[in-house]
Amino acid sequence: MDSAQADAYLARIGAARPAEPTVAALRGLQVAHLRAVPFENLSIALGEDIVLTEQALYDKIVGARRGGFCYEANGAFAGLLAALGYDVALLAARVFGDDRLGPPYDHLALRVRAADDPDPLLADVGFGRHAHHPLRYDDRADQPDPEGVFRIAEAPAGDLDVLHDGTPVYRLEQRPRELADFEATSWFQQTSPRSHFSRSLTCSRLTGDGGRVTLGGDKLIRTAPGGTRTEEQLPRERILPAYREHFGIELDRVPPPPPHAEAEQTDR
Repeated sequence: MDSAQADAYLARIGAARPAEPTVAALRGLQVAHLRAVPFENLSIALGEDIVLTEQALYDKIVGARRGGFCYEANGAFAGLLAALGYDVALLAARVFGDDRLGPPYDHLALRVRAADDPDPLLADVGFGRHAHHPLRYDDRADQPDPEGVFRIAEAPAGDLDVLHDGTPVYRLEQRPRELADFEATSWFQQTSPRSHFSRSLTCSRLTGDGGRVTLGGDKLIRTAPGGTRTEEQLPRERILPAYREHFGIELDRVPPPPPHAEAEQTDR
């Protein structure tokens, strides 16, 4: 990503270019990204190709002003951070389900090193409801965040477990990966009936007050910072305006149900 592209990306998320790649600047960039770029899987229902190259992700998130799921949001964010001078590594994770871990490369997260601190940070703008701020990667104590209390714990085989309010969220491998390494599982997420991304529609982002707004199919969900949740069933004629109003997404048609649709909608 060149300097002009980085400036356009920063404009997309409403952030100023930091003078130095510091920890404080990373915190601001992550929050800005979570507020501006929705976590969404609309491409699967719309039949759009999901291409895991830096240029394709830039074109979608910056050029088309869309969002994406983890590979897209964190893949693009990694390119921006590298262009701003951060040392960034892509890490693979397996998401905890009801009774088992997801497949390898189930999730993509970022290990980031800033110029003013030798200790790495875990940055993640692609998991829906998750930490607003980067987590201290080598810290094994509780880490308070506006979204709750997070902790990074040692796991078998040298992996790390990321916990949210005491519940394991995903198991992180520590070996750096390339974006292309995630292509096979990205295809699985788009096509398999075992993937929640192929079963439900979601579009979700952090709001300016620290709450969250989510459009799952025709259900608009607003979650206040304290956790109060309201739901509104939208008639079909209000769905496209809702994408524009709440997420800045312009679509030419209402996304149909995804390939293996089910009733439940999700923000992860």
